[in-house]
Amino acid sequence: MKQKIETILKKTIYPGFNKSIYDFGFVKDISIENKSVRISLDIPSSSKEIAEQLANEIKVKVGLLGMECSVAIIQPKPPKETSSNGKNVLPDITNFVMVSSGKGGVGKSTTTVNLAIALAQQGKRVGLLDADVYGPNIPRMMGIEGVQPIFLGNKIKPIIAHDIQVMSIGSLIERGASLIWKGAMVTQAIEQMLEDIIWNKIDVLLFDMPPGTGDAQLALAQNLPVTAGVCVTTPQKVALDDTIRSLDMFKNLKVPIAGIVENMSGFICPDSGKEYNIFGKGTTKPIVEHFETQLLSQIPIEVEIREGGDAGMPITTVAPNSLSAQKYHEAANKLWEFLIKVNEDGGVDNSSIQPTIF
Repeated sequence: MKQKIETILKKTIYPGFNKSIYDFGFVKDISIENKSVRISLDIPSSSKEIAEQLANEIKVKVGLLGMECSVAIIQPKPPKETSSNGKNVLPDITNFVMVSSGKGGVGKSTTTVNLAIALAQQGKRVGLLDADVYGPNIPRMMGIEGVQPIFLGNKIKPIIAHDIQVMSIGSLIERGASLIWKGAMVTQAIEQMLEDIIWNKIDVLLFDMPPGTGDAQLALAQNLPVTAGVCVTTPQKVALDDTIRSLDMFKNLKVPIAGIVENMSGFICPDSGKEYNIFGKGTTKPIVEHFETQLLSQIPIEVEIREGGDAGMPITTVAPNSLSAQKYHEAANKLWEFLIKVNEDGGVDNSSIQPTIF
């Protein structure tokens, strides 16, 4: 009987994805006693609707086997209005995360893309908004270059790529066109993108921000309750100097700092597999300690990262078992744990949350 129930769970698709709750690892226990079965799930969404949908589907299918069924589901607590001063004008989105960098060329967009995919692969509903209006690289990296979004009146539907809802200014302008915008125009563009995109329910919306500390960051913090900020840097001192400014910006905007991603942290030789610290490694430790944050991950230089970004097939999709993909998953795990802590007003261990019985 347990095998039949496992087969049912393997065919129960997690809402918004193509994978089952069994494949995601959300099934924690199956207990059978006489004609009664209890199934325990641990899902990443705080949505009551998703929990009810899963529980009802499972109970109906198990009932066809002549068994009584109860489903116990553990979920994160619903988010609170926290962080920056913005009001949530997008209630279908639970968490807003700004991915920023003090300077360009440190791999911010590559990090954002792979973080988004890692979160989606872990079962979260993810959105990605390319807010880097001066250098919108997300369409190429996500493999949607040249794909036109669908307009519904004055609204825009995001493009789906790698199970992620994606929108970029690069999808709305002619390829290669320059955007010579002043500060007020940048602010207006971001505000309009927030208002005009029809997002479905999302657990995490990641923003790929322009490098530096300017109008785009300010506009976002003023228009939304940003849950957390992530800073991307390389190990060189010149990059770290700008990283300090970026972290100070988060602090001034009252955006909780989820942590730092140390990118290009060591080079893995494709021939020998040996690692060389071309740009240095571990140099972010003093900054992490000063800002009382955490190192989310140290991402090495791998040829596959560059090739995947150019081809629209990020390394987390084409080489999920690679060291770099594992490092992105490490960062995604730490980020998700931080979001839970922010939303739970200081942090509550999920293991102490009582399941809801359906």
